[in-house]
Amino acid sequence: MDLFEEIVQMRKAGLRGALATIVHTNGSIPSYESSRMLVREDGSIAGTIGGGCVEADVWAAARDVMAKESPRKMVFQLNNEASYDNGLICGGTLEVFVEPILPQPIAYIFGGGHISMALAKSAGAAGFGIVVIDDREQFANRERFPMAQELYTSYEEAFARIQPNASSYLVIVTRGHRDDMRVLAWAVRTAARYVGMIGSKRKVLSVYQALEKEGYTPEEFARVFAPMGLEIGALSPEEISISICAELVAVRRNTPGAQHKKVQQRHEAVGSGAADLR
Repeated sequence: MDLFEEIVQMRKAGLRGALATIVHTNGSIPSYESSRMLVREDGSIAGTIGGGCVEADVWAAARDVMAKESPRKMVFQLNNEASYDNGLICGGTLEVFVEPILPQPIAYIFGGGHISMALAKSAGAAGFGIVVIDDREQFANRERFPMAQELYTSYEEAFARIQPNASSYLVIVTRGHRDDMRVLAWAVRTAARYVGMIGSKRKVLSVYQALEKEGYTPEEFARVFAPMGLEIGALSPEEISISICAELVAVRRNTPGAQHKKVQQRHEAVGSGAADLR
């Protein structure tokens, strides 16, 4: 099996994994540098770095690397003790680099206006795949969004075909409150990594209250980033898109401040009486 072909297929399928590579050996260790082992999300493996307890330790570390999405270098000081016997190594130092294999993050942008156009450019430059959804063909088209992997001109079709997962970022910037509420109602009950909605604190609160009357719970909105975007004093569509993109990156990189901000926003939205600046 070609591990790199397997990795490509995994990423296309939206699956995660971790790749362990022997990067350095020293001492009376046979030359197995560049030996690799792929650990899939379900725990299965392909390839080998020698077997035995070392491989078992690396397998466990790979699971953690997947969860934290952060690489790790492991150093083993090996000797002739049975606990480290893998049938290949006599003694010395072995270094293994374990890196996460992650699907490309996809930004699903609901709305095709000026902010969406600017966000598609900045998020695309930051490594996000771009999908645009707007029920107006004159807004969701290749001329406006040449970088988009997919375009939808029906919200219902998008809801039926898009299956958000841990690599999905749902960005709600439609042309009005009604459509924002419609998309949010769908989004909060998906497995998306990120759900964000533009608008003032008053607007956010009104949308939450309307959906709660339809049976949604406050806990379902606790995961929503709203108002969306890092606070940088943004005014223009381009500046707003930068603030949103920065938030997407913060969530993607597991920045502690992003989690704190999410909770803070929910608290502020509930108690806000600010004017709607949408």
